[in-house]
Amino acid sequence: MHRLPAPPASSLRGRGTLAAAAAGAVVAGGQTLVTAVYGAPGADLPVAALLPVADARPALPAAAVVDAVGGDQQPPNSLRLGPLADGPGAAALDPRTEVDVRNLTKAADIGEQLARRTAVLRAALAHGAPEATVLGNRAFVRPTLGRLTSGFGARWGVTHDGVDIANAIGTPIYALTDGVVEESGPASGFGMWVVVRHADGEKTVYGHVNRTYVGIGQQVRAGERIADIGNRGFSTGPHLHLEVWAPDGTKLNPIRWLAAHGIRF
Repeated sequence: MHRLPAPPASSLRGRGTLAAAAAGAVVAGGQTLVTAVYGAPGADLPVAALLPVADARPALPAAAVVDAVGGDQQPPNSLRLGPLADGPGAAALDPRTEVDVRNLTKAADIGEQLARRTAVLRAALAHGAPEATVLGNRAFVRPTLGRLTSGFGARWGVTHDGVDIANAIGTPIYALTDGVVEESGPASGFGMWVVVRHADGEKTVYGHVNRTYVGIGQQVRAGERIADIGNRGFSTGPHLHLEVWAPDGTKLNPIRWLAAHGIRF
């Protein structure tokens, strides 16, 4: 009588099962990571090694197919996962298999994080913002395109509480990050402005704007168009006057604040 070879050792069989089970999660959750490292979809990817392949072994003669094992006849010491692993005779993972499980789980978690961050980044750029970055799950964008013409600090014998970014009237201005509109419309000195309060209590101020697109109390998202560059108020030419206020009202250097959040001029 001919018999099939004995089933492989439990640790090897367990590792193969775990790799196959986790592969889908890694590929699905971490598509961004795979694309960034190995190229665009359609390219030859090393992860293809985790995909099922056709069995190229020749078929056994009918006489050799004896004692086939079905779903209700598991071989001794077979690996079980989940609640069944606590039952009698359940096999424990060997150290190498446990390492494989941890690594695959970590890879799946990283893939999911990258997918979430990519979604946040795309949303921040969806309205035309020229640049965006993500810190944690929060997006920050470059507020407008233009040339930096005046910095933060002393200027003409007075304190300049923000920075000036010059460009043509009508150039879009974008919310630096998520927040609620606190002011929108006429303002002394600025002609017209928009003030956005953020979740941490900080505020961003957009002055000399030509037109606003938001109202007081409105929730805005990072990268949303909130105004256009203008030349209203005390202004010598079309530009955005940008300020950043700490929760206590202290005026912060916008260039340093932006750099700390991944945006550099």
